[in-house]
Amino acid sequence: MASKTVLQLKSIERHYGEGDMMLSILKDADFELRSGETVALVAPSGTGKSTLLHLAGLLEHPDGGEVIIGGKSCNGLSDDERTAIRRSEIGFVYQFHHLLPEFSALENIMMPQLIAGLREAEAKERAAQLLDYMRIGHRGDHRPAELSGGEQQRVAIARAVANAPRVLLADEPTGNLDPKTASYVFDALEALVRQSGLAAMIATHNHDLAARMDRRVTIDGGRVVDF
Repeated sequence: MASKTVLQLKSIERHYGEGDMMLSILKDADFELRSGETVALVAPSGTGKSTLLHLAGLLEHPDGGEVIIGGKSCNGLSDDERTAIRRSEIGFVYQFHHLLPEFSALENIMMPQLIAGLREAEAKERAAQLLDYMRIGHRGDHRPAELSGGEQQRVAIARAVANAPRVLLADEPTGNLDPKTASYVFDALEALVRQSGLAAMIATHNHDLAARMDRRVTIDGGRVVDF
């Protein structure tokens, strides 16, 4: 059965500044992401990787073109509507885990579910399942400072998918980890994508991890191209 396109960027333009000082980052950029696939975004610093992720995640507005998530155009949506889509359709993982230090691993994963209106008992059950899936169920009561770097990032991944989004966007999710831990964290992430049918776009400088993904893309002259 063919996988479904869940994210489309059509003829995206993004620039900063004005007039002679204008810097074009993305120019007529097109990209598609399908359910169940992992795509590595590999490009030198300053070429627009983070900008592309921010546009795909509705954190920035394009200067031209269209962002389509789940078949729905996001052009012209209000800030509240964009926020609602981010909460329900998109999960984010960053290089720094950004876990809430005063809460346990379990509570960090429960948080986005509670914000979305899920009952506490259901949020707790879902969080516990995700911790087990990420092989750190025994660490649920521990706060971030009591976890290793790899464990913290696995909690961050579990939190990102707690609301069952269509799309997972990750910006250097293993950038602060040693090679062995990075590989282990990616194993867990990849298994989660396959099991859930998520679509994942992962910006990384780690070419070994990039080679394990379904596709690799880069940004060349402001456009997204496969390589």
